[in-house]
Amino acid sequence: MRSFLTLIAAFSIFVNSSQARCEDALRPSQQTAIADVESRSDELKSVNQAIWKFAEVGLQEHQSASLLTSKLKQNGFEVQSGVADMPTAFVASYGSGKPIIGILAEYDALPGMSQKVQPEREPLKDGAAGHACGHSGLGTGALGAALAVKASMEKHKLPGTIRLYGTPAEETAIGKVYMLLDGQFDDLDVCLHWHPSAKTNVWAGSSKALVSAKFTFNGVSAHAAVSPEKGRSALDAVELMNVGVNFMREHTKEDARLHYVITNGGGAPNVVPSVATVWYFVRADKHEDVEYYFKWVHDIAEGAAKMTRTELSVHIDTDCHELINNTPLSELLFENLTRIGPPEFTENEREFARRIQQPLIEEFDTTFPLAIDGEIKSLEESQQPSKGSTDVGDISWYVPTGGFRTTCMAAESPGHSWQNVACIGSTIGEKGIEYAAKAMAITALDLFEKPGLVQDAKADWKQRMADRKYTSLIPKGQKPPVKIR
Repeated sequence: MRSFLTLIAAFSIFVNSSQARCEDALRPSQQTAIADVESRSDELKSVNQAIWKFAEVGLQEHQSASLLTSKLKQNGFEVQSGVADMPTAFVASYGSGKPIIGILAEYDALPGMSQKVQPEREPLKDGAAGHACGHSGLGTGALGAALAVKASMEKHKLPGTIRLYGTPAEETAIGKVYMLLDGQFDDLDVCLHWHPSAKTNVWAGSSKALVSAKFTFNGVSAHAAVSPEKGRSALDAVELMNVGVNFMREHTKEDARLHYVITNGGGAPNVVPSVATVWYFVRADKHEDVEYYFKWVHDIAEGAAKMTRTELSVHIDTDCHELINNTPLSELLFENLTRIGPPEFTENEREFARRIQQPLIEEFDTTFPLAIDGEIKSLEESQQPSKGSTDVGDISWYVPTGGFRTTCMAAESPGHSWQNVACIGSTIGEKGIEYAAKAMAITALDLFEKPGLVQDAKADWKQRMADRKYTSLIPKGQKPPVKIR
């Protein structure tokens, strides 16, 4: 009798585990998408390498945007370029009707971060930009996902619309904000995004809201030695403003971040500067706090103008909100990252990462237990808020939004570092890009084929937004900047 019960129990375990494996198995539509990404592996590597070499800063990503849109057009997408008065912004669509699922692409580089694909610091071109945030890979992975979803929709006759949004100038939180204000996301049902990283996890936490503004003081020039009494120094106003803000820091919440650069401080020491400009980022975990701090900073600037008898003008480049998480989308993305499983890294790749880490060890006496962190972090580990900002946050105030990161860099690499430029241009980055394209594609297909998932995401979003109202410090009708710097 005991043997018979044992046999029944074993059979039950077998049946249950078999059912679980069937549930975990990729559907035919998802298998098509995975196969499409794999078939494009060389093409995606080529796109990443091209955008990596273009290394164009925000709002100037002309070659990068052109390459992405040409690939999309070649594969049957309808493309609108130059949307929201930004030449390098685009929206590419395939299909018709609901649901409309969006995927975000970024492709801007950071100034002064040029770096060769090698573990020693050496610019590819002195003074040039580089992809220190990995956006060459971000745009490439988003492209791979969109093309794979389209291939699957076409083969399996799936209704709905897939959109790839080309969003410039993420590093200064501009592109998506102005595209949102232009109505480009109004009819979207769900938005998906990803980002290259030093680890793999769902983006289940929030981010910091941010206002970017330039404070310009206008004074009177004069000979600094012969007739200084006839001058009014705009640079004095900038310096007094900065002193005031630095004293302000003591009385802000711990999550606040206030940082600046002087973009124009005059031309020569013997000339009293008649014009000077300081560029500020004001950040906090909540947009309402950013609004409060920004008014405070503005008051300090006005005080500096009065002290120096100069005139103040302020231009807000952008106003970016914190990211609103979505639990159903986070759970779905975690499930799909796990189902595919992270890529395996070779010993040569780990050795490259170790050598990348060495300057950080020498400079900061840091220890790195891992060369490359290929583990998928749990949802619990992924809920820590980011200390950075992203204009993805603004979309999440309008549309249920879910995202994730994949390992494309050496373990614990600092953000915006030359180490990241080297890694995203290497095979380490390429593996993370392909993994991201697959995970994004099969998640989008889940949303197309399981309407309940879209409903759950919308219900979660509606609940989180019940006490929130989107407001913007950007003057109504203001056009986006033509250039940032």
